[in-house]
Amino acid sequence: MKDTYVSPLLFAALATFAIPMVLTEPCIAGNKVAVGTNVPLSRQISIDQVDHGDWDTLLKRFVDQNGNVDYRSWKQSAADQRALDAYLAQLSSANPNAQASLAGKLAFWINAYNAVTIKGILREYPTSSIRNHTAKLIGYNIWDDLLLTVGGKSYSLNQMEHEILRKMGEPRIHFAIVCASISCPRLLNEAYTADKLEQQLTMNSRNFFANQRNLRFDASRQHFQLSSILEWFGEDFGANQAAQLRTIAPYFPQGPAQQFASQGRGSVSYLDYDWGLNDQATARTARR
Repeated sequence: MKDTYVSPLLFAALATFAIPMVLTEPCIAGNKVAVGTNVPLSRQISIDQVDHGDWDTLLKRFVDQNGNVDYRSWKQSAADQRALDAYLAQLSSANPNAQASLAGKLAFWINAYNAVTIKGILREYPTSSIRNHTAKLIGYNIWDDLLLTVGGKSYSLNQMEHEILRKMGEPRIHFAIVCASISCPRLLNEAYTADKLEQQLTMNSRNFFANQRNLRFDASRQHFQLSSILEWFGEDFGANQAAQLRTIAPYFPQGPAQQFASQGRGSVSYLDYDWGLNDQATARTARR
């Protein structure tokens, strides 16, 4: 075959036009990972009927008072991994469209989010951060690709948070759902339940703001430093900064910070977020 001559100028022009074509290729999604099971409609139950007792037992066994998880021991226990799978299958039996109380729905989806996150971390452990498994363009993203089947439909962590929980009008869910990170709220070492939900949300909200990682206040400057959670999801707490401060003020420790926040007064900046894993092994090392 006769060689075809391409001038350097033409080659450069072709290369210039080729680059955008490569960059505009659609993103390749990661492999989907399904958890739970597909339960026929005839066997599905109301969310209010789902028993969270097995999840409560696992949390008491592997989560300490600070919300750190003993992932190592959980990973090493085949029986307890099976127990988590059995609980996820139990969640699958719920019919999200069946009549249920608001408290029951909130408790269900908070537990579901936290249990699926734990499942996702155990699949990857040992790991240092959930962010190691959140590919932005190509590959597996735990927040989008780890799917829990509930009532015959699959839900990602992002869908549970943004399409279900946030739409229920309870901003304190942001102090209850836990993305397995140090700057996340404390993972409560008990299951959320409809009858205890108000007490549990109040308790964990107060615990969240009692931690200097999440709230600092300079009275002389009337300046708050808040968790980045309040920056990312501020609209859930109020239409503007003053309204947001008033919403969270009841959960602040008593003192000047609470007084100023309750009046909607003060400037706000946001603290860096620590995405390190909420791992008991790491926490023990850090204390030494």
